[in-house]
Amino acid sequence: MKIANSVIAITGAGQGLGRAMAEHLAGAGARLALMDVNGDGLGETVAHCQELGAEARGYSVNVADEEQVERGFTHIVEDFGGLQALVNNAGIMRDGLLLKVKDGKVADRMSLSQWQSVIDVNLTGVFLCGRAAAWLMVETGQGGVIVNISSLSRAGNMGQTNYSASKAGVAAMTVTWARELARHGIRVAAIAPGFINTDMVAQMRPEILDSLVKQVPLRRLGEQGEIAATVDFILQNDFVSGRVLDIDGGARI
Repeated sequence: MKIANSVIAITGAGQGLGRAMAEHLAGAGARLALMDVNGDGLGETVAHCQELGAEARGYSVNVADEEQVERGFTHIVEDFGGLQALVNNAGIMRDGLLLKVKDGKVADRMSLSQWQSVIDVNLTGVFLCGRAAAWLMVETGQGGVIVNISSLSRAGNMGQTNYSASKAGVAAMTVTWARELARHGIRVAAIAPGFINTDMVAQMRPEILDSLVKQVPLRRLGEQGEIAATVDFILQNDFVSGRVLDIDGGARI
C-alpha cells in the first residue's frame, strides 16, 4: 500500500505513540483521521499534522463504546470518502498485583474495575474499531490494512494481569483476522513494543528507569519514532500479514 494520499485512521492519537505515528505518516503524505477521548491532546496532534502539510481531522471517540465507534467511522468515510488503513493504538494501563499479601493475609486484590477498564479499552476497543474498519474496507471493495498494537507484556508480566491478558488477546485477534480477511484484500499485522521512551517512562525515578534499560540487550529504550517506522513498514510491505512484530531491542519477559 502506498501511504501518500491514503486515508489512515489512528486511535489514541492524542499523545505518545499515537501522536508519533500520526506525525510520521503526515510527513509521508497520508490523509489522517485521528481519534481519541482526550480532546485537547487530539487537537494538538491534528494541528501538528496540518503544520506538516497533511490533511488531518480529529474525532472524539471512546473506542470501548460501540455506538461512538460506529458513528466515528461513518463520519470518517463521509469526510474522506473511504478508508485504506487503521492503526489500533488506543490503550490504557491499570497495573496492580492480583493479590497483595502481608503476613500471610490478603491485604488487597486487583479490583474488577481495574480488570474491566483495561479489557474494555485494550481488547474490546481493538475489536470494535477493527470490525468497523474491516466492514468499510469490504463494502468499498478496495481492501486495506489493519495494524494492531500489542505489547511485549503479552507473554505475561508481574503486576499486569489485565494488561497482559488484553495484549495477548490483541495478538490472537491479529492472526485470526489475517486469516479471515485475506480473501477480501485486507492485511492484518501487529506490533509488540518493548520499553519505549514515552512521557510516562521519562517521569519514572532514575533507579526504575535504569532497571528497565538493563533488561534490554541493546541497553537503551526504544524511541517512539522507531515504532512509527514499523507501522510505515507494515503498511508498505504488501506481504506482511498475520504476524506480531516484536520491537523490543532484544528484551524478553
